[in-house]
Amino acid sequence: MPSKREERRNALHKLLVDIAEERVVQHGAHAIKARELAKEAGCALGAIYNVFDDLTHIVLEVNGRSFRLLGQDVRTALSAQTSGNPNDELMVIANAYLEFATSQTNRWRSLFEVPFSPDLDVPQWYWDEMEDLFDLISDPVARAFPDLPLQDQTLMTKALFSSVQGIISFGIENRNSPVPLSDLKRMVELIVTQVIKNK
Repeated sequence: MPSKREERRNALHKLLVDIAEERVVQHGAHAIKARELAKEAGCALGAIYNVFDDLTHIVLEVNGRSFRLLGQDVRTALSAQTSGNPNDELMVIANAYLEFATSQTNRWRSLFEVPFSPDLDVPQWYWDEMEDLFDLISDPVARAFPDLPLQDQTLMTKALFSSVQGIISFGIENRNSPVPLSDLKRMVELIVTQVIKNK
């Protein structure tokens, strides 16, 4: 049973992540400022650093929640796909990811804005959350490309994700010439279907 001190620490941990999550959703990861977090949480500035090593670890916590939300969205979309065809499933995953990126853009951006310096102590659970998402892609990839060695299936999973990610990033972040959502969807469809078609 946790002590009173541990209970207070856990409560502050959750409160700070809740506040940070709201800031990320509304304004992006850059809006997470220590003094503002402390003020809104009603705690001393130093109390934040009794719970977290630094602000980056708070962003990691928020991103962990975002990974889980994205995973839920993908699984929900896949549950409606009943064909059992891995090609169809890969398109469903790609479209669910596009929907998440365009409807929750600040959350999506935050996933790629963490400064992963060599000395950053990234918790194992964070890598596990990322791996869970890649597992959703790797399963249909393995069935779509059964003749590929396991190592190449892993590379294909990363290649497909990187291709879709690049298209979406270009479309969302290209402020000089924004890409319409309909074109983004078509670009994602073309890249995924052509890769599968030419396997």
